[in-house]
Order: sequence, then structure tokens, then C-alpha cells
Amino acid sequence: MEIVFLGTNGWYDSATGSTVCALVRTRRFDIVLDAGNGIYKLDKYCDGTKPVFILLSHFHLDHIAGLHTLVKFRFKKGLTICGHKGTRRILGKFINSPFTVPLRQLPYPVKILELPAEAKSLPFKISTLPLEHADPVLGFRLDLEGKVLAYCTDTGYCPNALELARGADLLITECAHLPGETNPGWPHFNPETAGKLANEAGAKRLVLTHFSAARYTTPALRAMALRHARKVFPKTAAASDGLKILTK
Repeated sequence: MEIVFLGTNGWYDSATGSTVCALVRTRRFDIVLDAGNGIYKLDKYCDGTKPVFILLSHFHLDHIAGLHTLVKFRFKKGLTICGHKGTRRILGKFINSPFTVPLRQLPYPVKILELPAEAKSLPFKISTLPLEHADPVLGFRLDLEGKVLAYCTDTGYCPNALELARGADLLITECAHLPGETNPGWPHFNPETAGKLANEAGAKRLVLTHFSAARYTTPALRAMALRHARKVFPKTAAASDGLKILTK
């Protein structure tokens, strides 16, 4: 299994990267974590010959803005988009005229599933739990090819994030706040809390992504975040656009 980070910024695109998106490549499926502007790079790594699934953590624009590029792809085995309750209604408005090409006019079949109620319709094992943010957010735990991948973004430290991350072979978290920064009214991780989550969950590896474009304006600042996270959890990496990680 390979994870390719297509976008690693939070909030907006900048010289440091596109907004958040990651591709999980398995033998049977291509699974996309969030659909920020980084998703436009998907066809560099995904040829559409396997079923494609997009998992949306929530509907802030930096996580869905790239959906307007869906018309450029040719997913021969179709696309399934998954999100929390209300996803059909929200995407029925957002991926539609006058904003973009409607779902029904895309050049391949599209199905929408609302989680957790319809999780059993997916051909892989997935667990979801609500996370702590200003608007509803889902965290994901995926069992794929004998490995566990946890994805927790746009959240403060909370029991559900810990539950999803427990024992994960790879934990992907956001790192929107700078070291030491907190904001209870706008919950996000800083590098120390990301490291704390990985450590307390007993995760094997941690990757930081979703770096706030306004705070992390240079690669050097991401490197600083990495140093802080590694003081808490040594097996941490900081994602950048194009980073590839193989599960072991």
C-alpha cells in the first residue's frame, strides 16, 4: 500500500502546496482522503482502472474545492464519494450548476454514501467517528491489506481521535497550529498534540499534513513543526506535496 500526498496545505493554496488531499493506492482500490485542490494531480498516479473512492472529512472549502475538477478524470470503474450525514444534499448543490459540472453529467458513474449508516456498502472495512471542530467532521480508520490507516484532520485533541488512531500502522493528522498554539474556539492540532495523539494511541508512524497556509509559509516552518513533534513521537514525518510513503 502506498500513500501519495497530493495537497498538504490547509485553508488555501500557496507556494508551499495545494490544499489537502492524499491518495491511498492499494491493489484493488484507489482511495482519496479529502478533495482540496491537490486532487487535480490525481491522474498522475491513478489511471481509473480500479474503483475510486473519495472520503470527505467535512465540507470546509479547503477540503472540497477540488471537486470541480472531477470532469477531467476518466474513472472506468466509477467513483464513490463518502461523507457524513447530509452529503447527498450538500454535494447535490455544490457539484452542480452554476458552480461546476453536475455529478450526473460526469463521464463515469458516481455514487454517494453517507457514513456511518452506509459503511457496509463499501468493499473495505472502515470505521468513522465525529471529531472536534467548528463544524461536523468525521475521522476515518481504514483496514486495508492487513494494515490500519487512521486519518484525523480539522480537530482538537479528543477521545474519538484517540480511538481511531489506536494501534494504527500509519496515523495521518493535521498540523494547522504552530508549536504551542491553541484556540478552543477553532480546534486544530499543533505538532505537540499530534505527537501526543500518536504516542498515547500506540501508533507505529505519524505523518503531519494540512499545515495552515497562513502560519506555515515556508518549508523551514514545517521542519520546525517536525522537530517539535519528534520530541514527543520520534517516528514522525512532515508531508509535502508529492511525498510518497509505503506501509511496512
